[in-house]
Amino acid sequence: MTENTWAASPAATGWRQETSALGDPGSPIDLVHLARQCQGDPGLEDELLGLFTLLARSLAAQASDPCMRLELKANIAHKLRGSALAVGAGRVARAAEAIEAMARSAGGDVPDEDRTMAAIAALQAAVEEAIAYIEGLRR
Repeated sequence: MTENTWAASPAATGWRQETSALGDPGSPIDLVHLARQCQGDPGLEDELLGLFTLLARSLAAQASDPCMRLELKANIAHKLRGSALAVGAGRVARAAEAIEAMARSAGGDVPDEDRTMAAIAALQAAVEEAIAYIEGLRR
């Protein structure tokens, strides 16, 4: 059986180390990583960024539901992290990973509400920053 590297943490896959050496680490989107993912096809890059924008907005809004259990928020964060990794949105991926890690550490216990809200707010901020950056690129 093959290992699912998409489900592994970014640290386990080496993603952080790889992308930190590429492009501008201060940028919300690693354009070098994106170009590599799309094999230098600008049309594909634009399409992927457009899809990420739609998906990220939707998933971040879903994760913000105060009535949703942390486990479900972690599932949403996992989807968002995968999408973020594909386009090089490192801050979004790290914020999503923090929510996944929080759910793993809670292990079914009632999570700390303030900590959960702070993690969701960080995810929202990272998503908004990435989307604003993408929209700036597309003008």
